[in-house]
Amino acid sequence: MSLPEQPFDYEAHLAACIRGERQALHQLYLREGARLYGVLLRLVREPALAEDLLHDAFVRIWTGAGGFDPARGSGRGWMFSVTRHLALNYLRQHRREVHDDSVLEWVASEQPAGEDAVQAARIHLCLEQLPLQRRACILHAYVDGFSHAQIARRLEVPLGTVKAWIKRSLVALRECMG
Repeated sequence: MSLPEQPFDYEAHLAACIRGERQALHQLYLREGARLYGVLLRLVREPALAEDLLHDAFVRIWTGAGGFDPARGSGRGWMFSVTRHLALNYLRQHRREVHDDSVLEWVASEQPAGEDAVQAARIHLCLEQLPLQRRACILHAYVDGFSHAQIARRLEVPLGTVKAWIKRSLVALRECMG
């Protein structure tokens, strides 16, 4: 009989990074490197660029671990956020288009483990409950990193409408995730 696998403690590994323990960063890389590369590849669509950005993301995770606040979310989520923002900033600086991958497709393909899988499934279900245009606003804002004005132009609706849809959608998502 084998012992059950212990859950991976992202927060402890990030704390170890703050203390300068390189093995902790290595363990984070082994645990999430492939998935983070997948996120980057979906955004930039170039394998070599995604590899470069993955390296930069882990440098930021190492040097910025002190900025992680467990009160604001999980360590794993923070790592994905750091990586995603790095890619979006790169795309903005180089005036490249952010691709329209659906977060629903991404959540389904990443197959997170344990509690993260439950959370991903809940997000997926809650997003599916939103009307199509409101869901598009949320995806463009929080996955693609578009501004409200960019979303309004892309969906060909007034800016105020986009702002209202996003506000109402966030309330609906909070209630759904409850």
